[in-house]
Amino acid sequence: MLKADDLAVGYDGRAVLSGLSFTVHKGDYLCIVGENGSGKTTLMRTMLGLIPPVSGKITTKDGFSLSQIGFLPQQTDVQRDFPATVREIVLSGVTGKMKGFFYTREDKQNAERNMKRLGIEALKNRSYSELSGGQQQRVLLARALCAAEEMILLDEPVTGLDPETTNEMYQLIARLHKDGVTVVMITHDMDAALKYSTHILQLGDRQLFCGSVQDFVSRGEHDA
Repeated sequence: MLKADDLAVGYDGRAVLSGLSFTVHKGDYLCIVGENGSGKTTLMRTMLGLIPPVSGKITTKDGFSLSQIGFLPQQTDVQRDFPATVREIVLSGVTGKMKGFFYTREDKQNAERNMKRLGIEALKNRSYSELSGGQQQRVLLARALCAAEEMILLDEPVTGLDPETTNEMYQLIARLHKDGVTVVMITHDMDAALKYSTHILQLGDRQLFCGSVQDFVSRGEHDA
């Protein structure tokens, strides 16, 4: 679905990470791991087309574009207090696909389907700011699925969640992957990466590894 060739990422023409070459195939669950400051979020922003590559390129398969990727960013305090209902936030995920100023019946049905899929249908008329952290993450994940059904990018989706809610979130993402959604996730949780993902992309001051979880484990280096 997506391929990076000798990619360098950064800002204002200055690379923070270079020499990246990897492929995300349909049905993959790729975890991007590495220390703080290793360029993980910058890479994800480049994959989304939000910032241009410093050099190299990202290509997609025929019929698929970067605009078709759903994104779940790290939450901020401003986002947590956003004054909107659950339904309004989930429905806003289709904005990039709208052909006019109004949501279609199909858009509304898609939002309803994804709220039900993530177990938040009963919350649809609640204010987003009143929800727990785990519920808010489900809402944002439903929004990402409205934006794109095939591939989602998740930036530290369990940050700030308690252990029980963290486990529930990981299992929910795993179910989406089992249902055919291609997942790319930034995480500091190596145990979760090894448990749930199919592939690992490890970053340091360069690309350290990219391959299957089995190959990563066989190297005996689990201290990303």
